[in-house]
Amino acid sequence: MTEMMGHHVIVTGAGSGAGEAIALAFASQSARVTAIGRRLEPLEALAVRNDRIIAVSADVTDATGMEAAIARAVEKNGAPTIVIANAGSAESAPFLRTGPELLQSMLDVNLIGVFNTFQASLAKMNQKLPGRLLAIASTAGLKGYGYVSAYCAAKHGVIGLVRSLGLELAKTGVTVNAICPGFTDTPMLHKSIDNIVAKTGRSRQEAEASLRDVNPQGRFIQPDEIAETAIWLCSDAAASITGQAITLSGGET
Repeated sequence: MTEMMGHHVIVTGAGSGAGEAIALAFASQSARVTAIGRRLEPLEALAVRNDRIIAVSADVTDATGMEAAIARAVEKNGAPTIVIANAGSAESAPFLRTGPELLQSMLDVNLIGVFNTFQASLAKMNQKLPGRLLAIASTAGLKGYGYVSAYCAAKHGVIGLVRSLGLELAKTGVTVNAICPGFTDTPMLHKSIDNIVAKTGRSRQEAEASLRDVNPQGRFIQPDEIAETAIWLCSDAAASITGQAITLSGGET
């Protein structure tokens, strides 16, 4: 398929999980893809799988570092037309044990990281041409969950950023949206399950069920579903969709 031919797609958090799936999906449709992450090794392994992908190491929480990474991406692939801020992290703790360090950590990677990615990339985009800014957020940006108040606060911030920026850029060619998956079958989910087992003494099967059953369809979201939704939001068919949070949750409310 060549639907994305001519596009330069930047994906953060591309070394695993949804970011990996997104990078591969766009590359398979003939886009040039810059895969960004903190660890270079998995990005280079990803680039080996598709020669339309290049690897660039950067930390989304570092604004100066992200500016440099985007500049390198532009040198290699030209101005970005699609930017997908996927990098994220989830840590859990009861509210009274959620110290300022944990709060700041969740804000830094999940909210400030999106801000840094969008700001550095938008500065290089031609806003007169069709373009896309897309944040991979979470259902935690639309509702609350116990024991992850800092994470929920950060993801709610992402939704506010998307809605505001979508309005700000509405007269340009650039749309801004968020995808909000429920619990997704990624390494981050497996870490959360390990944490439940360690803290509660439940079996792994019980811990998995406690998260899986939040989805009314009784399953985990798959990374490829997020990737395909991203491709649709970046297609011409979604040109009028901006400032929106698209939920992938099997009907969870």
